Amino acid sequence: MKKKLLALMLGTSLVMGLAACGGGTSTSKDTSKNTSNTGTKTTTNNTASAGDAAKIFSQHCASCHGDNLQGQVGPNLQKIGSQLSKDQILGILKNGKSGGMPAGLISGSDADAIATWLAAKK
Repeated sequence: MKKKLLALMLGTSLVMGLAACGGGTSTSKDTSKNTSNTGTKTTTNNTASAGDAAKIFSQHCASCHGDNLQGQVGPNLQKIGSQLSKDQILGILKNGKSGGMPAGLISGSDADAIATWLAAKK
C-alpha cells in the first residue's frame, strides 16, 4: 500500500512539474516593438530589452530554473553565458535538452531575447 501511495505521489509531482515547465502555447505578443516616425519614414526596432527578457523568463522559465536563475528542477543559469554562447542557448530553446528541457517552449523573438539575456550572464 505504501509503495502504491508513493508511486502515485511521485507521478503527480512529475506531471505537475512538467505542466508548470511546459507553459502551454505562448500567446504573448511582442511588446518590444518600438516605432518612431521620422518625417515620412517609419522605423521599427524589434529588439527586446533586458527587462522584456526577464519578464519572459519569469513567465516561462522561472518555475524550473528559479526566480533568480538559481536552479530548481532545471539547472542554475546564473553564469550560463560563461559556458554557452547565444547560439548554443538558442539551440537548446529550439531543440530542448535531455533531462527535462522541452523543445520549443519559447520561440521567435522571445527566444532571441532570452538567449541574448542569458548569454550576458557571466
